[in-house]
Amino acid sequence: MSHTSQQYDEVIQKCRFLFENKMKDYGSAWRILRLPSLTDQIFIKAQRIRSIEEKGTQLVADDLQGEFIGILNYSIIALINLELGVADQPDLGVEEASEKFEKYAGEAKLLMERKNHDYGEAWRDMRISSFTDLILQKILRIKQIENNEGNTLVSEGIDANYFDMVNYSVFALIKMNEAAVLKQKVKP
Repeated sequence: MSHTSQQYDEVIQKCRFLFENKMKDYGSAWRILRLPSLTDQIFIKAQRIRSIEEKGTQLVADDLQGEFIGILNYSIIALINLELGVADQPDLGVEEASEKFEKYAGEAKLLMERKNHDYGEAWRDMRISSFTDLILQKILRIKQIENNEGNTLVSEGIDANYFDMVNYSVFALIKMNEAAVLKQKVKP
């Protein structure tokens, strides 16, 4: 589990680095995005991953790791906007946005640790394509909750689904990193 914790932190650090650099480039323009728009942005990224997984080829050079990073970052952005509400104008600086990012990444990690305890790191035996499908399922659940104006009868709320997408993305990125390292070791 300590190895998972370290790998988790490395993935989050990479995602946060990109988040902070995009904040420096664009500011917090994402603050104007309503939750359905963020959900749709995540959907586009997950659908691209699934399409490439099914076709076995891609025509746009953007790598799949970048798409999982995007899903993770947009999920955290959604959690921030869920907490703060949508803004009419960018209203967060890099430091405050980074603190919010860290807060939600930390909550996601705590959730992962609790679930890993109960499930015994079953995710390590899963395929990356399963994480893609689970992310798409979470998106469809969020869309249904959004269509129900945020109301659920017996199910978790929107935030729980965003947290799960953060963790599925981390798991996919860990597995992709491990596969890349293994591939390098096998090269003659």
